[in-house]
Amino acid sequence: MSSSNYSNKKTDTETFSHRARKRFGQNFLHDPHIIRRIIAAVAPQPQDHVVEIGPGQGALTTYLVDACGQLDAIELDRDLAAYLGQLFAQKENLTIHQHDVLKYDFDQLASTKELRIIGNLPYNISTPVMFHLLRYHHLIKDMSFMLQLEVVQRLCAVKDTKNYGRLSLMVQYYCEVEHLFNVPPEAFNPRPKVMSAIVRLKPYKNLPIQAKSVRCLQDVIRGAFNQRRKTIRNSMKSMIEPERLSELGIDLKLRPENLSLAEYVIISDALFDSPNTGSDTGDSQ
Repeated sequence: MSSSNYSNKKTDTETFSHRARKRFGQNFLHDPHIIRRIIAAVAPQPQDHVVEIGPGQGALTTYLVDACGQLDAIELDRDLAAYLGQLFAQKENLTIHQHDVLKYDFDQLASTKELRIIGNLPYNISTPVMFHLLRYHHLIKDMSFMLQLEVVQRLCAVKDTKNYGRLSLMVQYYCEVEHLFNVPPEAFNPRPKVMSAIVRLKPYKNLPIQAKSVRCLQDVIRGAFNQRRKTIRNSMKSMIEPERLSELGIDLKLRPENLSLAEYVIISDALFDSPNTGSDTGDSQ
């Protein structure tokens, strides 16, 4: 759908008085140009099952509910959930879930259709939310998020760059990542102090690189980047002997940001197969 389909849409948010709550990290999107760009990028279709995380005052909801077949909105704030329930009371294809997304079981939304996730994520919980959703990657077609620009840069980062780290590696293990466009602070009320950006994550149907244990891979990556300024020889010596790393073809002089995802999987698989660690490192899948 082109953005022109949405140019005259309006909601009743101007009649609803709600003070943004810091504890929920609320910054409400209000710029109509940005809203249209997001909807055009997501391009919701009548056959889609969309899940909106943190709908807030309904800036995106009002477009999504008319464009998709089924919409589930997850909102933690009780007042906003009640408001949205009233605002969209006539929309039979919308279900409001007053719930903490970090505790939400997405298996209950599983159907014959893959889920399309969209959300303006509170910056203080954006990384935990993404890691939570990756547990359900097999149910998801794509995810489009508004995030702090710095987080998007970390998601897209490649090895040998300063933004490359645990978040880059674990998200790229599961998903293709695309930085779509930036969003200035003035697009929100209240204005955040940072630039934001829209990112799209598309879970792989078949993982291009597959670890024997995702939990072991997470432990290896976490251990390496906990001491990212050290060489691999030193940052990982508590997990694996330098001699063993050399046998695996790992250059001991490199730092954590210099290793590829494939190399981390090689280390992880070797640890998982080790009789001393394999039995203790269960898989999170």
